[in-house]
Amino acid sequence: MRVGSLREIRRYPVKSMAGELLDEARLGTRGLPGDRAWAVRDEVRGGIRGAKKIPALMNLSARYLAPPKDEGSSPAEITFPDGSTLGTGAADVNAKLSSALQHEVSLWPLLPAEALDHYRRGRPTHEDMDTELRAIFARTADEPLPDVGRFPPELMEFESPPGTYFDAFPLLLLTDAALATMAAKAPDSAFDVRRFRPNLVISDTTSGTEMPEMAWRGMRLRLGEATFRVTVECPRCVMVTHPFADLPKDPSIMRALVREAGGNLGVYATVESPGVVRVGDEVELLSMQQARIAD
Repeated sequence: MRVGSLREIRRYPVKSMAGELLDEARLGTRGLPGDRAWAVRDEVRGGIRGAKKIPALMNLSARYLAPPKDEGSSPAEITFPDGSTLGTGAADVNAKLSSALQHEVSLWPLLPAEALDHYRRGRPTHEDMDTELRAIFARTADEPLPDVGRFPPELMEFESPPGTYFDAFPLLLLTDAALATMAAKAPDSAFDVRRFRPNLVISDTTSGTEMPEMAWRGMRLRLGEATFRVTVECPRCVMVTHPFADLPKDPSIMRALVREAGGNLGVYATVESPGVVRVGDEVELLSMQQARIAD
């Protein structure tokens, strides 16, 4: 059953920096080749960090000058707020990043999954766990925290699944219907797609529901030559409220998400059958019978 079409493919070479739009890509088991293939390490508190802890990362952007390899971390180019650029392999990249972020960091490629100390979480900002989680997820004292038990258990110890710099799963899907729904429910806030950092933006959804992707949880989808399984909804964190580019700081975005959508927007997915996807490709929901045949 057709459920929409692919409007955008978005790749983020460096975790938490702005990324690039693609016309087509070959989805692999790790998602988009080159996506979140680089990340910064906090040299003050330790651990790989994103904009949850270092918001200024969102004012930088990164792109590939040549197609990245399917595995590992291919060279990328970083653009700084002043318009200057620097390659990920430059000798002074750590110093320039630290200056731009006003925080001492180092830039790292992906390391093997066995390098557990590299992926281990750094020291929390707040010693009290409830306070720490409320800061990360931008939740007020009277708002419920996300159920983190739905996510891979290693995330309690590691910043990301070891061997990756993903928050939880390799792909994030978002429909333009969900964005339009939230924009209508919170008209004073800018529900701009850039705030929510999806990999795949799906349009022309046919269900007529406000957030059609929420009905896809646990189901399999076909997109172009690839098939993938939707895992869980994406609980939003403080990143979506940060200012960057032309977007202002806006804590009311999280208030609206909690009120209208339980704090969630978009869904995570894993790739089951790799293949090429292109903007304009139809997105099909596979029936249970089709899923068994494909298995």
